[in-house]
Amino acid sequence: MTRERVIERVRKLLALSNSSNEHEAALAAAHAQRLLAEHNLAMSELEMREEGAGEAELTVAKTVPKWLSSLFAVVAHTFDCMAVVASSADAGRLRFIGVGEDPAVAACTLQFLMQELRRLATRYLKQQEAVADLLSPATRRRIRDSYLLGGVQGVQQAMALQKAVTPTTAGALVPVKEALIRQYSEQHLGPLRTQRRRRSSVLSSAFHQGKQDGAQLQTRHNGSHKRLNG
Repeated sequence: MTRERVIERVRKLLALSNSSNEHEAALAAAHAQRLLAEHNLAMSELEMREEGAGEAELTVAKTVPKWLSSLFAVVAHTFDCMAVVASSADAGRLRFIGVGEDPAVAACTLQFLMQELRRLATRYLKQQEAVADLLSPATRRRIRDSYLLGGVQGVQQAMALQKAVTPTTAGALVPVKEALIRQYSEQHLGPLRTQRRRRSSVLSSAFHQGKQDGAQLQTRHNGSHKRLNG
């Protein structure tokens, strides 16, 4: 399967996400991960060396919230990529450095997960507003951020289970990928700075609900419904 066909299939899988039912919200990341695993496991070490590493990126707001930077790191790890956050005067860039189709598939998956978690967070916040007399702007932000952080943790657990079943790269080829990514980074990125993790004060109830929803997001493919970890 060519690079273009792999990416096109991933996009079609993610496009199957339109559903008004929260439990049919179609998180197609698992299918994308399986597809990429099937392709990469068939690649030889020689093909990897010939293709080399490359990158894909998403443009986001200049200030990247903690939940999004965490989700970025989770997706990068899942698809065997290096995660690099860059910023300009008016925007931030989330860059995936990887081999073959890995970066493009990771970028597609991250974009989908961002949209889906934001949708679920908006729904949860509306539920909280319906039972509260009045929520201050600060409280609304804290509820939303707590839910999103929980959602990322739920997605991380589900994707880790899937990665254990279908690793993106065969064990013998992992050092090859790592060397190619390191070489690309040294040639194109220069020295990288380690970002400090910001501490967050979360609301337990919102965090745990987000974690539960993130882990329970489902996929829709060919009329069937499958959990991310199944």
